[in-house]
Amino acid sequence: MRLLYFGTPDFAVPALRALASSSHTLVGVVSQPDRPRGRGRTLDGTPVKIAATEIGVDVLQPEKVGDESALAWMRAREPELGVVVAFGQFIPKSVRELPRLGLINAHASLLPRWRGAAPIEWAIDAGDPRTGISVMRVVKEMDAGDVCLVRETAIGADETAGEVSARLAELAAQALLDAVDQLANGRAVFAPQGSVRVTLAPKLDRGFAQLDFTQPAERLLRRIRAATPRPGVDIELVRAAKRMRIVRAKLGPDHFGHARPGALRVEAGRLLLAAGDAYLELEQIQLAGKRPMRADELLRGFRVPDAEEARTP
Repeated sequence: MRLLYFGTPDFAVPALRALASSSHTLVGVVSQPDRPRGRGRTLDGTPVKIAATEIGVDVLQPEKVGDESALAWMRAREPELGVVVAFGQFIPKSVRELPRLGLINAHASLLPRWRGAAPIEWAIDAGDPRTGISVMRVVKEMDAGDVCLVRETAIGADETAGEVSARLAELAAQALLDAVDQLANGRAVFAPQGSVRVTLAPKLDRGFAQLDFTQPAERLLRRIRAATPRPGVDIELVRAAKRMRIVRAKLGPDHFGHARPGALRVEAGRLLLAAGDAYLELEQIQLAGKRPMRADELLRGFRVPDAEEARTP
């Protein structure tokens, strides 16, 4: 079939490459406009645009995908099916109905659980043991279309959102290849999601990364994993006036209620942070402007003041 691909971030690149290498024809790629990035605010192409250029596929980057000029560009390529992975814009009816077979989307959750912009992060934060990829029709309501294919995978006990995302990007590529083949052969069967188990996964903000140290250590660990690498969990050392990012942590020893939540403790080269019921062991941290380092590396060159406490900025 003739495929039109919609995608923007790194997560969408494996599926783009997989479809470009398949027996189907990639007639064009639609991605978000280039945006200023980094400290220098340089105008960088989206990861999907860069990959599509390497592959040799034409790329469109409209501010609004439903504009008439964008529609004309898409019509000229005569797609039979649109494939969407983390595109990042609302797709209007005029675009959804442009290909003969409509649009399908690979969403990173087990729908109808975690509809929305951040399904991986919310699944980890909730303690879900499994996640996956759901391939569905694109409809007006976000992530509510009928589903034709689901691929599941376990969430590792220590995995961060970034690590799960990397695995799901590859799973999405394989799931979409299977779904496109089923559509091409007339074997795809779409089933309604239903509305009983719907949960929402809204876009994350800095508030998601703030910790309440009075909560149980296991709860805080899930939030740290969910917010890594973005938006990232930062803590400030009150007396030392230092800020650091928690890159990786694990459950430490119980303090039996004898430590104030937020208190830091150094023990045998380990950096411990008191939660409501136990310590978190901060295994890997990053000072502002520095590379991530192990806690023992940090403590060789940085002294944590006695009775130091942390707070979330």
